Amino acid sequence: MSDSSLDHQAKPIAHLSGTELDGLARATPSSMGVDAEAIVGFLDAVEAADLDLHALMIHRNGHVIAEAWRWPYRADRPRNLHSVAKSFTACAMGLALEEGLFRLDDKVVSFFPEALPQEVSESLAAMTIEDLLTMRLGHAGETSGAQWRALGTSWTEAFFRIPVVDQPGGAFLYTSAASYMLSAILSRVTGETLHAYLKPRLLEPLGITHETWDIGPDGINPGGNGLIAKTADMLKLGILHAQNGMWEGKRLLPQTWVADATRAHVESGRYGYHWWTRAHGTYAAIGKFVQMAVVFPEHGATLAVTGAIKGSAKLWPFIDQYFPAAFDALITDGAAADAADARLSGRIAEWQKEAAPVAWKEPYLRAAQRPEKNSGVHHNVGTRRFVMQPNAQGIQELQFEFAGHECALRLSDAEGQHAIVAGLDRWIERANEMPGRDLHHGYHLRGSPVVARACWLDSSRLQMTWIYAETAFRDTVVCEFNERQVVFRREVNINSGALRHDDAIGTLQA
Repeated sequence: MSDSSLDHQAKPIAHLSGTELDGLARATPSSMGVDAEAIVGFLDAVEAADLDLHALMIHRNGHVIAEAWRWPYRADRPRNLHSVAKSFTACAMGLALEEGLFRLDDKVVSFFPEALPQEVSESLAAMTIEDLLTMRLGHAGETSGAQWRALGTSWTEAFFRIPVVDQPGGAFLYTSAASYMLSAILSRVTGETLHAYLKPRLLEPLGITHETWDIGPDGINPGGNGLIAKTADMLKLGILHAQNGMWEGKRLLPQTWVADATRAHVESGRYGYHWWTRAHGTYAAIGKFVQMAVVFPEHGATLAVTGAIKGSAKLWPFIDQYFPAAFDALITDGAAADAADARLSGRIAEWQKEAAPVAWKEPYLRAAQRPEKNSGVHHNVGTRRFVMQPNAQGIQELQFEFAGHECALRLSDAEGQHAIVAGLDRWIERANEMPGRDLHHGYHLRGSPVVARACWLDSSRLQMTWIYAETAFRDTVVCEFNERQVVFRREVNINSGALRHDDAIGTLQA
């Protein structure tokens, strides 16, 4: 989190080199046998398809050979990795099995006799740890992380109340309930959280620091989500598996576990032990809105990306088009390879600029090109308070404070007053105070850094953009002023649920 202000010339907080920041060596693509032109092609294709990619890191043969972050995302910023957490959870299970803490065929009900319903069905009684790992629980439907986060009572007891309608070990059904129970079992047998268990065994040896992991009502990490870590940390998870569990000459994961976890265990041929498998031995850790680490074991390579994309199926065609082909390059012309490396460096430099052409900036750019007579500059002074009509969000009052180059919006509801400060025609970064978990996949995001900007679209419409820089989420708020009335509209770029709130209408107070 940061309270520093940003304008369009502001520098990133981190001044460390990549190696100093994450401990990974760097090299040019061509020196590691990678075709830089393919990476340029990938970036161009993704942008042409209007896919909102936020970051990219590529590692091969011990070196990061390409890395880029869209503004305002950065190498030093942590990121909500969503279901990539599941593949970290798989590591913990592999280590615990190696330590003999339990077996794959142990029954789930055996660990929580106090949390079971009065009647335990035969199907529930038959469910094993391996069923959890392969997500073959026999449940009728998915339990998402957002559903868990909305539940303030015991998640363990809630799990055992989910009807088991099919025999466990049969059909695959993706559900974060399975990952939660793996975490719960590990905590039950070790007496510590999944996060604490992984810290000395995996995270610290990988050089993963300053990560956080949510805790549920039972004092248990969710297992399937809630992990906040840097893009490089996700990349390291992939690298470790590409190296068959070895890291800097030390074994962190059993080689047999890496092999078992990353091969298909279900009839569809796609899911391993909390890893998604693909053709030709490729596999991936995939989180909501495309936070993803893709491992190409035959090529000793890993690709990590973050974004705000509705489903990995939208990105896979471009990954498949350019990778692993980029790793099969036959590089014989040194001068041509150097030129390709230079073109990639230039492309990345352009890609990372604040003014780079991406779809979400178009409304602001149109506003910036408006005629001066519609600048709305006469609005940029003073305070206006509006009492809101009854609305679904429970907003009671809105207050706008214009002073200098800033616009502060204060929103009052039953929980109190919440504020956000946006720069007028410039960006400002603060810690978020605004509610809106229903637009953000169930996450509160209180205290998370938000980069905010306001501009007048015309003489009556004020637009604010709120970029939650450690997440996939970006809110657009338009406030339309008409004499003594305001219409407040808020929407989000991506979500598992609703993408916008109903309009809220308020009346100006004297």
